[in-house]
Amino acid sequence: MTYPFDRSIVETYFSPMDRHFADFMVDLAGELPADRQKNLWLASALVSNFVGKGHICLNLSEIAGMPLMDDEDDGVPAIVCPENDEWIHDLQGLSVTGKPGDFTPLVLDEKNRLYLYRYWLYEQQLARSIQDMTQFRRYSVDRALLAEGLGRAFPDNDGTINWQCVAAILAVLNRFTVISGGPGTGKTYAVGRILTLLIDQAKGDDIGIALAAPTGKAAARLTDMVRRIKEELDCTPEAKRLIPEKALTIHRLLGHVYGAKTFRHNASNRLPFDVVVIDEASMIDLPLMAKLTTSLKENSRLILLGDKDQLASVEPGAVFGDICATDSMNTFSAEFARAVGEIISRELPHDDTQGNALSDSLIVLQKSYRFGPDSGIGILASMVNGGKHSEALELLKDRGHNDIQWRDIPPPESLERILEDCYFSLYREYLTSRSPEEAFSLFNRFRLLCALRHGPYGVIAINRIIEHMCRRQGLIRGDGRWYSCQPVMVTSNDYQLKLYNGDVGILFPDVETDGELKVFFPSGGGGFRKLLPGRLKDFETVYAMTVHKSQGSEFDDVAIILPDRLSDVLTRELLYTAITRARKSVEIWGSSSVFSEALSRTTRRESGLKDGVNTNWQ
Repeated sequence: MTYPFDRSIVETYFSPMDRHFADFMVDLAGELPADRQKNLWLASALVSNFVGKGHICLNLSEIAGMPLMDDEDDGVPAIVCPENDEWIHDLQGLSVTGKPGDFTPLVLDEKNRLYLYRYWLYEQQLARSIQDMTQFRRYSVDRALLAEGLGRAFPDNDGTINWQCVAAILAVLNRFTVISGGPGTGKTYAVGRILTLLIDQAKGDDIGIALAAPTGKAAARLTDMVRRIKEELDCTPEAKRLIPEKALTIHRLLGHVYGAKTFRHNASNRLPFDVVVIDEASMIDLPLMAKLTTSLKENSRLILLGDKDQLASVEPGAVFGDICATDSMNTFSAEFARAVGEIISRELPHDDTQGNALSDSLIVLQKSYRFGPDSGIGILASMVNGGKHSEALELLKDRGHNDIQWRDIPPPESLERILEDCYFSLYREYLTSRSPEEAFSLFNRFRLLCALRHGPYGVIAINRIIEHMCRRQGLIRGDGRWYSCQPVMVTSNDYQLKLYNGDVGILFPDVETDGELKVFFPSGGGGFRKLLPGRLKDFETVYAMTVHKSQGSEFDDVAIILPDRLSDVLTRELLYTAITRARKSVEIWGSSSVFSEALSRTTRRESGLKDGVNTNWQ
């Protein structure tokens, strides 16, 4: 096709998929005047481009009249978006562009947001599901039984509002509950107690409970945490029995159909559970969240746990952030505040003028039980989350806290030598492990996190550097593809092997097969699954991983390697997520200018979900 703009500019800005989609929309629309065809092509290419970058839609009004890029030769804008009124007029009434509810490839809503039909439908399905769940209240619970259970679950009473306790009450009264909070704020602690309260309210009736997370790694961590919490719960053996021993991935929960993009459980075949708890919900993209909510059976409860300040999902959408996007967090409708206040004998913040169905389902836990008031990690995370780049840099560089440290990023040619000086002893100890159990224990103490995948400071280069260093020092023997203690991460779901994107295994000699190298993956029962390495399809060595891949994990010590120049992925959310992977210490390698600029930028994803779920109710 002859592009309506300079071909070299178009091919620089738009991917082949963007261009093919735009071509298809123009062909499908039929004969059009040249200007109208040009405006349709640009809108189609841009909406495809935006979805590829994680947005749900394209807000035409925000980019109308704006240049997309400049011609480097003469400084004249090479692609300029049409003015708003012209653009909207040219798109309306086309056979490929419809209003909300029309079955057309493109959907243009009343706020000039342009969607691909599939994502408009997902957004509508999710918003409708959340609205249905948030309109439902169980004010007729057994108050005496609930009060007695709360006394057992949350015995400490210092005269202030215990927000974990309030979260538990919300989950008992609501079908839909969202609990947000940073690491160490007790989200899983609260959920363990919530489940005992729900079991109490069932009064001996069967109650089906499911625990799930977006990735295998996050599901395994949730499994371990719930098992530990169950041992501490003050409840009957029957209640403990009803709390699942194992968390699943969301794909396994929904029943992924091998070779298809569908799930066994859907609106026509609902999940059999009464309570579904999802951890690390900030990682869930729009399509998966829509499919999850539409698969819930009528009157079942959904409890989402996550951190609204973390990175959004890799795929399109920032669902958890959109749900939590309110200026009145932990402020409830007057009626709901009164109902909860009567149970805990405390007055809760409320809005007397109007209520919002969603605000009565949201709670943010802010007290950290992991990081005390003097914790450098806790203070740094708070500063980063608030975009306080000058204060954060000063905190890192003044060496007043022994759990945080700053290093100026060295030039690429010096990187191996300095990494060896800093971390060789850790890799020596790990690579001389005597058992898979010891290897996993040592490996999970420390992790290098990179902002980028490619480039001299990206994970590919850093993993090569670590391997080269360890081979040179004799810790890795031979030149083969596989070696003992090699850490590998699965990079795509393999449903036949029941391995999922993000799962980490370690190669180790298998004593049961005369020392044959196998990949050991942790299993739910505390043991390991063993696979021949040749059976792995998509994987990579993982001494270092991207910050995105680290979500759902925690390590004792973390080193964060930033590039020496700015990149689109460097944002406040990325740094906050990286810092909060650490339990004991954080070291940041970077340049002051790149660090400061990253903290001034936040991730923004276009969507209409916030409008869809924030509906006033009477």
